[in-house]
Amino acid sequence: MKKRMVLTLTILLGFVAAIGAVKFFQIKAAIAQGASWQPPPEAVTTVVTRVEYWPSSLSAIGSVAAVHGVTVSADLSGIVESIDFESGRGVRAGDVLVRLDTSQERAQLAAAEAQRDLTRLNLERGRQLLEKHVIAQAEYDRMAAEAKEAEARTGEIRATIERKRIRAPFAGVLGIRQVNLGQYLNGGDAVVPLQSMDPIYVDFALPQQDVASLKVGAAVRLSADGIVIPDFEGRITAINSVVDEATRNAQVQATFRNPQGRLRPGMFVKVEASFGRGDSIIALPASAVSYAPYGNSVFVVTQMKGPNGKPYRGVEQRFVRLGPGRGDQVSVLSGLKPGEEVVSSGVFKLRSGAAILVNNKIAPSNNPAPKPEDS
Repeated sequence: MKKRMVLTLTILLGFVAAIGAVKFFQIKAAIAQGASWQPPPEAVTTVVTRVEYWPSSLSAIGSVAAVHGVTVSADLSGIVESIDFESGRGVRAGDVLVRLDTSQERAQLAAAEAQRDLTRLNLERGRQLLEKHVIAQAEYDRMAAEAKEAEARTGEIRATIERKRIRAPFAGVLGIRQVNLGQYLNGGDAVVPLQSMDPIYVDFALPQQDVASLKVGAAVRLSADGIVIPDFEGRITAINSVVDEATRNAQVQATFRNPQGRLRPGMFVKVEASFGRGDSIIALPASAVSYAPYGNSVFVVTQMKGPNGKPYRGVEQRFVRLGPGRGDQVSVLSGLKPGEEVVSSGVFKLRSGAAILVNNKIAPSNNPAPKPEDS
């Protein structure tokens, strides 16, 4: 009985040892196979780095303002007799816009002219009588004064009639009229806005530390979201001598040609002012950068060797220092060299050492001045 039990245990231990040996070799083979296994390559797009020159510039938000802009108003009170303009049309300096009723002034002018003519006749008779020593010099002086007073009164009434013709003070484009025929206007009542459109100002503010970099005559470019305008380039014409104590910003004024009237007063625009020589940088599509709190990085394509010793195209993660952006691009100040191949899309699925498959048939936009179709 004892011998049978020992034999059974011996057979059982041998069976367990055999199974353990088999499993050991199976696990060892699986580990070896897993160590040599490499995941399939990820499809990405790439771009080759090169040095570009970006001029130094400052960006700001600006507002368009007219060089000359007023709301034309009535100088004297009166009833609107005629309206000689159409809303939104261009006018020249001196064009009559509105005529007020002057029937009373014209009657007063007729009386004043008759009185003027009478005083002129009296003055001429007085001169003849003075030469014959019929009247005294004092009497003649009184006649001369009356003649001058009558002349002045006539000129005053003519001036009143002229002031009731409301004219354009300068050439420009009219807004929407604010008067109607037969309407009674008081002195100072608005008639129509008038704006000089070419040239035109763009006002914007910059922090005090940036103002020192700008000079009068520096080039300025602008753009506007949702508005189709050509590429405008103007010049800085004035920098305010006072810095706002509340914001510590200084007001800057640039002048632009506006022959087609695309820019209108009050319009919101983006301003880019150039200064200095600028820097040499490496420009990449913004989609090429993997942004992270601990540092921004890119993936550089390089030749690698797998665990089995076979070469393959892989990527290595490299941290970079970024500069300002422009359009679809972002500038890299350090961390890359010209001529390196960098992954431009698909960075979210990569890790250092990952195999890649480059397919540049559809590449992300890399335009420094993009113009989307829906803008």
